[in-house]
Amino acid sequence: MAGTIRSVTVDDAPAIQAIYAPYVAETIISFETILPTVEEMAARIQKTLVKYPWLVYESHERTNSEQNGASHRPTIAGYVYASLHRERAAYQWSVDVSVYVHPAYQRRHIGRGLYTALFDLLRAQGYVNAYAGISLPNPSSVGIHTALGFEPIGVYQKVGYKFGGWYDVGWWGLRLNEAVAKPAAPEAISNFIDTPLWSAALQHGQTLIRD
Repeated sequence: MAGTIRSVTVDDAPAIQAIYAPYVAETIISFETILPTVEEMAARIQKTLVKYPWLVYESHERTNSEQNGASHRPTIAGYVYASLHRERAAYQWSVDVSVYVHPAYQRRHIGRGLYTALFDLLRAQGYVNAYAGISLPNPSSVGIHTALGFEPIGVYQKVGYKFGGWYDVGWWGLRLNEAVAKPAAPEAISNFIDTPLWSAALQHGQTLIRD
């Protein structure tokens, strides 16, 4: 196998910042305009892992120089995470989700694999809805979310201003679990780490990646 899906650690913050940087500096995919520092990214990781999954795809692919004898270090090729949808208690069964893939590793279904593993874990935790906000136009992001079963909800028109222009954000939703009459509160992700369910979810995602 050429790569592994695993849980993020704070030591991954520099690699994650490097993946995120061009999305902030060069695109409207992120509405942030100032790149978070490595320390800020590490703090985001720590905050997320209290409740939600944050996964990375670690590629074991060797470069030409490594094949000629240089030491090999795995590369973080992409990452995915869930986060709070809204603060008030009635929203606790819903999450927002985001995925980012390094440009050099795109078109290998890494985003699809990471999302698949994430959704398996979110379902096990007891979440009912996952939502994705997509700044428009972004046909590739719309395509992957649609392929994974998200349905369009609506559009916030001209809600973000970046690079001298106003942009819409479309919202897509995915039903993770049935909306039952008396749902139990979602479980923390720490309850699932290193369990058979955890391993099965990560393996499920890995089978979809073409590295």
